[in-house]
Amino acid sequence: MTEQQGRSGRTATPSLGSFAMTVIVMFAALFWPAGTLDWPRGWIFLGLFLALTAIAIVWIRKTNPELFAARSKYQKGTKPWDAVVATLTIILFAAILPVGAFDDGRFHWAPQPGWVVLIGYVILIAGYLGLTWAQAVNRHFEPTVRIQTDRDHKVIDTGPYAVIRHPGYAFALLLGFGMALSLGSLYALIPAGLLVVVLFGRTLGEEAELRKGLAGYKQYMERVRWRWIPGIW
Repeated sequence: MTEQQGRSGRTATPSLGSFAMTVIVMFAALFWPAGTLDWPRGWIFLGLFLALTAIAIVWIRKTNPELFAARSKYQKGTKPWDAVVATLTIILFAAILPVGAFDDGRFHWAPQPGWVVLIGYVILIAGYLGLTWAQAVNRHFEPTVRIQTDRDHKVIDTGPYAVIRHPGYAFALLLGFGMALSLGSLYALIPAGLLVVVLFGRTLGEEAELRKGLAGYKQYMERVRWRWIPGIW
């Protein structure tokens, strides 16, 4: 990654090399388990996902460029429990790709019609763009939970945060389920479903940390009542 100066004194934007590495890793995670390159759903998924990634990079670079550096690693002060949970979250997201590839691309355990895949793409796009929106308005959107005293940590209550307290997790779940369905795989819903359990626990743990250590967060919880879904939770 290339370092640039910004509000926090250190921002970064992904290099061409890091984007190319993303392409290579996703290609391997999809087509090696599929056992063939003749898998149209895999190619369509890969192309759309990378297009959305490019859109997200441009969007965040224009609105919140310091986030690239902030999210490049687990920062000092990360709680040990959350480092484990964050890593497990990454593993579960990554697992959606090979499970979907084994299912729809190779073994055809539970073939799905095109309309299921289309619904999956709608959910995937909504989840990815919603997640990017949350990152664009929240300069504190680091990969792990901590009170960011080194980055003038404040409560964010604009954009999606004016409606729900944890839009990053809510949209991430949409993204996970959309990924599974857009690959035409019901079996890939298993790691996506496990994400619900992991992020549920992480949401409660994060709120405990923020309520205890971030000024104004208790008042924010009173103003914005819902965590993921308005009217439900």
